This record gives sequence, C-alpha cells and structure tokens, in this order.
Amino acid sequence: MIEQPFVEKYRPRHLDDVVGQTQIVDRLKKFVSDATMPHLIFAGPAGTGKTTSALALVRDIQKSKMKHHQTYLELNASDARGIDVIRTLVKEFAKTVVTEDIPFKVIILDEADHMTGAAQQALRRTMENYTHICRMILICNYSNQIILPIQSRCVVFRFSRLAKEEIKTRLEYIAKVEKIKLTPKGLEALYYVANGDLRRAVNYLQASSSINNEIQEEIVYKIAGRISPEDIRKMILIALEGKLMEAKAILDTLTLEYGLSARNLLSQMHSEIYEMNIEELLKMRIIRILAQIEYRLSRGATETVQLNALLAKLCLLK
Repeated sequence: MIEQPFVEKYRPRHLDDVVGQTQIVDRLKKFVSDATMPHLIFAGPAGTGKTTSALALVRDIQKSKMKHHQTYLELNASDARGIDVIRTLVKEFAKTVVTEDIPFKVIILDEADHMTGAAQQALRRTMENYTHICRMILICNYSNQIILPIQSRCVVFRFSRLAKEEIKTRLEYIAKVEKIKLTPKGLEALYYVANGDLRRAVNYLQASSSINNEIQEEIVYKIAGRISPEDIRKMILIALEGKLMEAKAILDTLTLEYGLSARNLLSQMHSEIYEMNIEELLKMRIIRILAQIEYRLSRGATETVQLNALLAKLCLLK
C-alpha cells in the first residue's frame, strides 16, 4: 500500500484548522453560521490554502452529509476546461436535486483561470440558473484571467503568502507527529526554499526525511535544487573583489554539486542581491547585468559561457 503523502495526510479538515489567512477564514465562518454563501473566487499564489479552505468550507456547511459526487463536485479545470465539460458534467450536476438534507450543493473548479473563454461564457449561465440549489467556488492563481461577468457574480477572496512563523509552526507540528528531527537550520532552509508555499515546504520535508531522519540544511537545498544563500553571496562578493578564478571555482563547484540550470541560478542571485549589504548603485548595476545575461539565455546562448561572462562583468565593476 502506498503511503499517503504528507500534504494530504495533514490537510486541515475544518476551517478552524486552516493555517494562516485569518481574515479570510473569519469571513468564511460567517457563511457557515448563516448556512448560506454566494458564488466565490479564491485567488492567490500556490500553496497558500485555497483548495484546502474550499474543502473545509464545504465540510463545515454540509457536515456529515458531505458526499463526493453527490453533494459536492471537485474538478480540475486545467484538465476539464472545455465548453463540453461545462455543458454536460457541470450543468448536469448543478441541476440535479439531492435528497440529502443540505442547504445547497457545491462545485469546486480548481485552476479555473485555465478554462477557455467559451467555457467561462457557458459557466456564467449555469451559475445564474441554478444558484438556488448549487453554489460554485472557482480557485485560481490570477483572478484577472476570469471573465468580468463571472467576477461580478462572485465574491473574491485574495489569499496572500503565509507568514514565516505560520509555516515553521506547521512544519514543526508535522515533524513532531512523524518523529522527525528538524534542526533549526533545516527549518530555516525549508522556509527559504518554500518561498511562502506551505505545500512545497511539506513536500520538501517529506523528501528530505526519506534520505535522513535528521533534517539538515544541506539535505534540503539538494532536494530543492537550490544553493545555500551564504554560498551565493560569497561568490558574488568574491567576484566584486575582482577575483575571477576564485569566483569561477565556487561557481563550478555549485553547478556540479547542485546541478542547477543557469536561469535558476540567476533567479536565486537576483533574490539575494537585495539582502546583501552593498551600495544601492552597485545593486542596480548587478541587477542590470543579471537581466542582460538572462535575456541572452532566453535567446539560446550557451549557459557555461554566459555564467562565466556574468562573473567577468561582476569583476569589472571593481
């Protein structure tokens, strides 16, 4: 039997269990207490609790009568995104009356911003015609990809990235339950590579624990394909001192050990520049160089040559 992934195993079942998003959860609880709700749009970055909040909301409203494909329907709109799916599966479910004693059925359309324009136009009529027995929750990363007629029919909730302490608290809880030794540096590394995405952090925790039950920062960075921030800053500072060969030796070691693509390395360097204690004008010049190299890579330039050219340009700034 395949072991259940951490992400599903520790998914909150009720709104009280949702990590972060306090203001949104408080508003959703009002819908639960009133036993009614409008059509909803949940928008925001990945891994911030949109799908979890939708399922928890449905579970709190329908309680023990919640039955998949009878009282609620969950679809991934990036797979089922055509007009035929809206006209058949979604419409048929929306107009069917259920015998369960529930206030209304719910349709959850995940990644709704991937739906075609024709499918969204068909959906707007279904939302109007069957509101009395069915509500819809549209989940997306970018709400501007949803057509305005649908937006006007929905209440939009915008999810933000989770705070550092919220992610750390959840990871510590999972590590305690799973009897995993999570070191302070390992925890910091998990937060760093997650970039506010709790789902990604939990997945990296599970992957790291399969290698060693003690989570160290080196394991996390290798699993995530990221380089330690200290190593990135060290390489940049050495290059700024004009030591090309020494900086190149660090670059060769990092690319060989972590197997990063040049564009991933540039992205991480770009993030670290803002945290470094160097002059503002120097930061501007470095960012401009990074942009030039990234453009060349997008046009098909050789990665090794461009990375070495990057170091050479940084050395010339001296």
